[in-house]
Amino acid sequence: MKLLEGKNALVTGASKGIGRSIALKFAEQGANVAFTYLSSVEKGQALEEELQAKGIKAKGFRSDASDFSAAEQLINDVVSEFGSLDILVNNAGITKDNLLLRINEGDWDNVINVNLKSCFNTVKAVTKTMMKQRGGSIINMTSVVGLKGNAGQANYAASKAGIIGFTKSVALELGSRGVRSNAIAPGFIETEMTEVLDEKTVQAWRDAIPLKRGGSPSDVAEACVFLGSDMSTYITGQVLQVDGGMHT
Repeated sequence: MKLLEGKNALVTGASKGIGRSIALKFAEQGANVAFTYLSSVEKGQALEEELQAKGIKAKGFRSDASDFSAAEQLINDVVSEFGSLDILVNNAGITKDNLLLRINEGDWDNVINVNLKSCFNTVKAVTKTMMKQRGGSIINMTSVVGLKGNAGQANYAASKAGIIGFTKSVALELGSRGVRSNAIAPGFIETEMTEVLDEKTVQAWRDAIPLKRGGSPSDVAEACVFLGSDMSTYITGQVLQVDGGMHT
């Protein structure tokens, strides 16, 4: 039996990169998959077709997770379409990097809203459903930057650190109803975003990692499968680092 057979999952920000890999890995493990995209319409439609080809139910929703009302409508639509929601992965996120002296208020607010407020929006919206089901797995995507900080990423680090505190609080509040809340902290993951870096910079990152390689989106997706499956039913309020030992 596949690890996620019969479960319904929602992955935000899944049109590319880590989110796309999570959606595909969930489908391979038997889950029905709902996902969101915003600007990448063609990629969203292509992913929906790719997921459906794996023999599961799949549907993409064009939705902005940082919008409270839109997130509420999204959860209602997913539950109506799929009948229940067993796994929520808050993956949507952006970066607007700059030194503190140069960062502007708009870039601060935008990163906080898309990365942190979106987690509040979707979890707030799904809480009643999962409590009524007396079960569910919430997985919030943080970062090693949220654990150790990073120069030039004050806004991003603050948003990711906030996700950790939020995740642990949700675990304490919803645990008695069988709802689990965990976070995943990726390290240097080689995606489309890192392709703009020169090879020398990328190799320097790899050399600084104990496992001597960058991670892949699949590495993060496998961790999501574990936290979404019944293999982790006694794990909640934790931060799982997928970073090759980058931050210990």
